[in-house]
Amino acid sequence: MKASMVEGPGSVSGAPHLPPGFTDTFTSRYVDTGDVRLHAVTGGQGPALLLLAGWPQSWYAWRLIMPALAADFQVVAVDPRGVGLSDKPRDGYDTGTLAADMVALMAALGHRRFSMVGHDVGMWTGYALAADHPERLERLAVAEAAIPGLSPSPPLFHGTQANDRLWHFAFNRLSELNELLIQGKERVFFGHQFATKAVRKLPDHAVEHYVGPSPPTPTPCAPASRSTAPSTPPSRRTSGARPGGWPFPSWRSPVRATPETWSRRPCGSPPTTWKA
Repeated sequence: MKASMVEGPGSVSGAPHLPPGFTDTFTSRYVDTGDVRLHAVTGGQGPALLLLAGWPQSWYAWRLIMPALAADFQVVAVDPRGVGLSDKPRDGYDTGTLAADMVALMAALGHRRFSMVGHDVGMWTGYALAADHPERLERLAVAEAAIPGLSPSPPLFHGTQANDRLWHFAFNRLSELNELLIQGKERVFFGHQFATKAVRKLPDHAVEHYVGPSPPTPTPCAPASRSTAPSTPPSRRTSGARPGGWPFPSWRSPVRATPETWSRRPCGSPPTTWKA
């Protein structure tokens, strides 16, 4: 298992509006667990504390409380597989695999036992980790989620208020159609999630950090009759591609535009690569 430092967009060095002194304490690194490469932000002194955020957030969700925690803990705020700068394989989004990822990550960083905080769907992974690897946890704090399989599931047909808050769970579990509908409209989809689900409005720079820059807009050139249906690149995976998968999308990875993924592009120009 190897770790290497990370810089640029999505990392500590590229994150906007961090608390004063944040970069003096915390660094970004890639940790190769042997099965997946994860991006973790680490810093502080004391016993190990793992922070796992909810969907559709990343390590950046913890930025405001990390400096205070670092006074008493070795803090590890991680992007789980499929999120941020971590690897985005097609499979492995069940909570058991995600929990095993966290155990392997902490072991690679030298922490056999650690405490953990899981928020939202991070709570699902925290529960699975406690159930499957109880010997690895000192303490576990979880918040703001119902655990599938334990909590009663809402009915398929329910009231407007519940539908407005829960519709994305079923939508995210689709295998491909959701990606086709969202591709190129990430700001609409994620922007709506942040605008309607947050108790307090997120600052624009935080939403921008999570969503990332948009791909370049090609100039229409080819007639519509020659357009081809866009494919579904792995970087836009919206679910675990299986029932019960952890329903979060993957973003901020290289996406190569081709005639199959872009039905139109600037006249006379070849496909390009952009990074979100």
